[in-house]
Order: sequence, then structure tokens, then C-alpha cells
Amino acid sequence: MVAKGEVICLKLEQQRLEDLRIREDDVGRLECDVRNNNYTPSVDILNRNGVVQRSNPIYRTIQDPASQRLTWYKPPLTVLVIKKVRDVAVLSPFVQLVQWLIQEKRMVVFVEAQVMDDSQLDQYNAFSTIKDKLMTFRDGKDDLTDKIDFIICLGGDGTLLYASHLFQESVPPVMAFHLGSLGFLTPFQFENFQEQVNNVLEGNAALTLRSRLRCIVMKKDQNGKGDEVQGKKPTSLLVLNEVVVDRGPSPYLSNVDLFLDGKHITSVQGDGVIVSTPTGSTAYAVAAGASMIHPSVPAIMVTPICPHSLSFRPIVVPAGVELKISVSPDSRNTAWVSFDGRNRQELFHGDSLRVTTSIYPVPSICAQDQISDWFDSLAECLHWNVRKRQKHLDELTDLTHSSSNDTLDSLDQTEPVDKEA
Repeated sequence: MVAKGEVICLKLEQQRLEDLRIREDDVGRLECDVRNNNYTPSVDILNRNGVVQRSNPIYRTIQDPASQRLTWYKPPLTVLVIKKVRDVAVLSPFVQLVQWLIQEKRMVVFVEAQVMDDSQLDQYNAFSTIKDKLMTFRDGKDDLTDKIDFIICLGGDGTLLYASHLFQESVPPVMAFHLGSLGFLTPFQFENFQEQVNNVLEGNAALTLRSRLRCIVMKKDQNGKGDEVQGKKPTSLLVLNEVVVDRGPSPYLSNVDLFLDGKHITSVQGDGVIVSTPTGSTAYAVAAGASMIHPSVPAIMVTPICPHSLSFRPIVVPAGVELKISVSPDSRNTAWVSFDGRNRQELFHGDSLRVTTSIYPVPSICAQDQISDWFDSLAECLHWNVRKRQKHLDELTDLTHSSSNDTLDSLDQTEPVDKEA
């Protein structure tokens, strides 16, 4: 006979297990909903061991790359066309595209002012009919903010970097056609451009949000006062690939101090250091020995350039940190900094560079999807993991009759016996 107290305890235990099973099911649903961006956890939940754990806010930012799709809230009316400069092969596609956008799609087309001065375009009769309908701008003088609905690039990766340079805040969606040399960031082929542009205008396209770095150069004068103290506005630039600090023309080692969220991490002694985005990980950084990171990964890469230490390996830090690079007080020389290969300037003792992840990414339109485009670029442009396939054993004449347990020594011993037989 079971005592009454034991019955109550047994029922409580069964109820606790039932509640735990329900909570476990909830956890599974929560994890699924988080992955599908349908749920934002805001309460305490039980893990699979029945221990209360507070929901992590970081889960709220997890996003399936396939869910990033292009959506137009209103039909796009203006388009900026950027073409590769000093390349005759791009002229014909440029004229075809601009003529089609103006005459067929009735769009307002912006081009750089120096494009209109290209005398080689005058040989195209179609261009003379649309030349007066083009809108022009000059880099550094005209503000394109809120004037452009989307961007089309004709050329190589440099055209996409230039588009990023033109928009130092919010960037319109960028569609890049491969008409350059490498084309790692330009997934579209120009042959059927009408169909592809129509798909983009209809919103049938995936997006890759390529993070950028906000770089602020803090200068100090001879009195040790910074730009902010003097009332000057510090140099602030956004980069899509990387910011590079190097030794410049000096024969001495570059000697700069690296800080992460105010804490001194290390001193870089060598030719310099590269701070790059995941997009830039397949550019200068990979040539310096860094890993290749998918552009959807929230991270910042720090890669030394020819470090004077065999143990100094590239590192990856969270996207939310602030990096500070300054010339070491005992450095023999100054340093030089460049931003996506532009705006090169000298860093003196007391100057510093601060790098954070910008809130303004570059929305790059995919030809297929985020994953396919990236791996296709790795294979076609960088020949990633390309090598001859190892031959199957059946294709080797001297090992045709061998088993998995055979060795070369055993084959040598049995071969004379077979011949005598």
C-alpha cells in the first residue's frame, strides 16, 4: 500500500517531468523560430537540462542569409551607371545599357561627368541620341544622397569599391556586371542584361549586405592637441575592403600599437597591418595569409603584413568592437594609412586611427544567392582548392590486383612467384 504522501510526491514528480517536456518542446520551437527570424526571445527559458537561462540578445541578430531579399517600396526611377574607366571594351555595353534604360524603362540615368568627355563614345550613333538626357555628377562636389534608387556597375571590383566611396552613408542596391579583369564582386554576365535588370526592378533578387568599416583619423598638432580640441572635424571614411597601415617609403620596420576596446592588445612590428571586412578578406588580406570569410559573417579581420615574428598570425574579432591603431612612441618612423587604396596620408607620432563597423552596409545584389555567388567566385576567380584528382586504384596498372591490405613490399615479394608459375 502506497502512503498518501508518496502519492502526492509521485504526482508532483510526474507534473514536473511533463512541464519539463513542454519546456523542451518550447525550446526547440524557439530555436527554430529564431533561425527563421519569427521570434525574439524576451523571457527566461529552460535549457535541455532544466536549468533556467536568460535569453541572449545576440540571438535577435541571427539571420538566415536566404531571407535577405530585395524589396522595393516604390518602383525605382533613377539609376546610377558606373563604368570602368580607360577600357574600350566597356563602351559598347555602356551605350546599350544606358539606351535601354532611358528608352525602354523610362528611367533617369546618372553618370559621372567625365564620361561625357570621352571622345570615343562619339563613334556610337546611339549615344548621340541619348547624350542630352543623361544626368551628370562630379565626385566630391555633387551630393547623390536620396537621388539614386539603385546602382549598376560595368567593370571589375573597382567599380563596386567606387560606388561604396561615393555613398558614405546609406547605399542604394548595387548590381555589378562582370566586365573587368577579376570580377570577384561582380556576379552578373552582360549577355542577357535586359532580363536580369528586369528581375531586379521587379524585386526578384537576393541581397548580400556587405559590411563596411568606419575609419576615423585623429590628428595631433605639435602642442599635443587633437582635432576635436582645435575644432577641426576628424577625417572619417567608410571602406568596403580594408584600411591598411604600413611603413610607407621608410626602410625601418613599421611599429604601431593595436588597441581593442581601449585595451592594448599588441604592437605590430613589420611592414604594416591590414584591418579588413569579410568582403575584404578575399582581397589584400588573403594575399597576406588571412582566411577567407563569407561576407555575411559579422567580423573584423586583423592581418599583419610580413610581421617580424613567426608567431604573429591573423586574427578575427567581433564586429562590434572598436580598434585603435597608433604609431608607437618608440617607433623609428611614421606610418601611412590608405582606405580601399585611396586617400593615402601619413600618421605621425600621437596620431591614431579608430576603426569600427559602420551601420551602413553595401547591399550587393546576387546573381543567384549568397552562398552560390560566393563559392562560384572562389572557384572561378581564385581557383580555390583546384588540383588534379587522385587516380582510382583500378587506373594504376601496377596495383590492379592489389587489396587494401597489400603493401609495396608484399607486391614485390609475390611478383617473382607469379612469373615462375
